Amino acid sequence: MALATRTDRKPSMARTVWDSSVGKKTVMAVSGLIMLAYLVVHMLGNLKIFFGSAEFNGYAHWLRTLGEPFLHHEWALWIVRVVLVAAVVAHATAAYQLSRRDLRARPTKYVHSKRRASYATRTMRWGGVILGLFIVWHILDLTTGTVHPNGFQSGHPYQNVIDTFSTWYGNVIYLVAMLALGLHVRHGFWSAAQTLGAGSRTRDRALKATANVLALVLTLGFVSVPVAVMTGVVS
Repeated sequence: MALATRTDRKPSMARTVWDSSVGKKTVMAVSGLIMLAYLVVHMLGNLKIFFGSAEFNGYAHWLRTLGEPFLHHEWALWIVRVVLVAAVVAHATAAYQLSRRDLRARPTKYVHSKRRASYATRTMRWGGVILGLFIVWHILDLTTGTVHPNGFQSGHPYQNVIDTFSTWYGNVIYLVAMLALGLHVRHGFWSAAQTLGAGSRTRDRALKATANVLALVLTLGFVSVPVAVMTGVVS
């Protein structure tokens, strides 16, 4: 008699972690912190526009030569892009699946009208959608030039930024997205700290203060560029 063969295999540890709510929250926390670190660096780079076109364009050129001669031209930039794309995809996927899991856990409506999600949760969800759409627009505008107004000039990022923020819709899209970013960082940083075990009764106040400062600094830093173009400080 032939022995029966087992076809069921024990899921891998990575799969087990990913399938759990704690695992998805951890992925969201880590990927969120990766994106936050990038945002801080990106904001500081954007502020170079206040030092003139030569400084800003030189910074953009330096990004493409970063790591040379050890790395080929633009390799470091592409490594950063790949890591960011992976972080965004992981963050968005975990957020979506957690949201669907939360809805399935409560399939029936409440008898009395009652908000099922807190203000922070709803802000994070809608803020994430706004930021996702903004990322697509931002890439098409200032990276590929697909939707850029007045003709995209490769190698001239200073002029491209001026062109974008010389249009009313470019300013509206950017300002709305940056406000959403500030709220997302404010709620997300503290949430990530709790998920990764950094929170405690004694540290919560400091973590919340740090989240508020990060959100404020990033929002003001990014918003200062379109405001400077609109007011003629940068031209």
